[in-house]
Amino acid sequence: MKIAVIKQLAETYNIEQLQAAEEAILEEQKPEIEIEGEDEGEQLTHTTAAIAILQDMQQNGVDLRTAIRNYSVRVRNSIS
Repeated sequence: MKIAVIKQLAETYNIEQLQAAEEAILEEQKPEIEIEGEDEGEQLTHTTAAIAILQDMQQNGVDLRTAIRNYSVRVRNSIS
């Protein structure tokens, strides 16, 4: 998981575009948007994270930086 890639996706695309890309990856197809990642798993992780960040921004009225921090905290807590 690369935060810089997730941030770029969240800044560049909207939720609908990211959800379409997520669906394409899950169906083993090439997404219409460019997503960095070593493999489909990493691309899916980046896409899912960007969607969660954009949803946090919409639902809670936070800025991008705060939404990324919130997401990172959730990931760290789930690992520990």
